[in-house]
Amino acid sequence: MSPRSASVNADMRRRSRQRLLEATVELVSERGYEATTLGDIADRARSARGLISYYFPGKRELVQSAVHRLMHLTLSEALERPPVPTGPRAGGELLARAIDAILGLARDRPVLMRAHMAGLLQQNGFIQCAEQQRLAALLRQTVVGYGSADPDTDYPMLRAQLMGAVVAQLLPGAPMPLARLRGELFERYGLDWESGVPPDGGPPGGTSRTRQLTQR
Repeated sequence: MSPRSASVNADMRRRSRQRLLEATVELVSERGYEATTLGDIADRARSARGLISYYFPGKRELVQSAVHRLMHLTLSEALERPPVPTGPRAGGELLARAIDAILGLARDRPVLMRAHMAGLLQQNGFIQCAEQQRLAALLRQTVVGYGSADPDTDYPMLRAQLMGAVVAQLLPGAPMPLARLRGELFERYGLDWESGVPPDGGPPGGTSRTRQLTQR
């Protein structure tokens, strides 16, 4: 039996790592961070426990990578959803889709996103993994498309605002409603309320339904 080629081995490693990331999203969404063990994740992914330590330094790093991958896939799907916007207002529509995609994850997967945000506030903070870098590149690209003249400044600001909105949405005992948080972000960037995927019920009081989009 001839040995597997390097490309076949690389593909097997990629798929094995992907299964671990998908299993992590599923289990943390179902059980929360503390109740999910690395053994549970390996079992769900049908992988050997030792593979986790091969790919990830620990559980916190695995969870961050898994959530960053989910965020990247969700954002990419939102930006590519047909009809793909064109013309002078395309940048505003894409930014609206990006905001709605991230806020929607907090709405749809609160247990997972709460665990993720708690992990980011730990001492080690952001994990500079491949998934985080892909997410960052896509968000930065969206800022560029919106018309930013200084994306190296504007991208971190957008990231910080999205993180703040997610935390506010998930704050135990005092959550802010998604519509209000969305309205604040849309006001800041001069986005039409009807752009992206507006929530039911229309804009909250004091939020403009439409505005003239001014790209910088």
